[in-house]
Amino acid sequence: MSWNFDKPLVTLCDAGTNEADKVLWEKENLGGITEDNNRMPMPVVLLVILTVLTAFMITFPLWGQRPTAGLYENYVKSMDLPEVKAIQDDKAAMAKIVQMNIGKGDDARLERHPLSMDDLRIIKPQVEALIAKGVNLKEYTVVGDQVVMANFEGNIKADGTPERIQPWWDKGYLIDIFYVAYFFTMVIILIKRLPPSTWQPKHGH
Repeated sequence: MSWNFDKPLVTLCDAGTNEADKVLWEKENLGGITEDNNRMPMPVVLLVILTVLTAFMITFPLWGQRPTAGLYENYVKSMDLPEVKAIQDDKAAMAKIVQMNIGKGDDARLERHPLSMDDLRIIKPQVEALIAKGVNLKEYTVVGDQVVMANFEGNIKADGTPERIQPWWDKGYLIDIFYVAYFFTMVIILIKRLPPSTWQPKHGH
C-alpha cells in the first residue's frame, strides 16, 4: 500500500503494489464478469464537468438563502396603508401587499420566501423596532417567528463591529464546492491507486 508521487497522473502506487494488484486482478474472475483497465473516456469526464457547471449555473442563487429583515421592510410598511387595512380577508390583504411591492425589492427572493399575513404580523413589531434603532436590516435574519442578528462576520465597519451581511459570493455554494472538490479528489486517488492504464488484464487468456 506504499504511495508513489513520482508520476501521480500515471499511478500513485509503488511497483510492488502494482504487481500485487495485477496478480489479484487476474486471479479474481468476479463470477465471469471481466473488467478492463481502460482510461476514463474523455467525453464522460467532460460530461461530468458540464453537469456540475450546469447545476451551479441554473441554481444561482440558491433557493436556500436566508431571508433578511430588509427583505420584508416594504411589506411591513405597507401593512399600515389604508387600502390594505380596508381588506378583511388575510389572503387578499397579503396579495395586495405583494402586488404593491412588485419591482420595489428583490422579487425573486420574496417569491422564494413567501409570508402569510399572520407571519407578517408576528415579525412586524420586531422589524419596526430595528427600523427605530436605525440599524441595517440586511444584517438581521428572519428565523421562524424571530428576527435575529445574522451569524455572518464580514468586513469590519467604522464602529469596529463586523459586517453581518451575507456576501454575494457565499450563497450556500461553499459547502457544495467543498464536496465537489472532495468527490473529484477521492475519485482521482482511487483510480490512480490502480495499475497504470497501459497494462491490461488478460482474464486468464
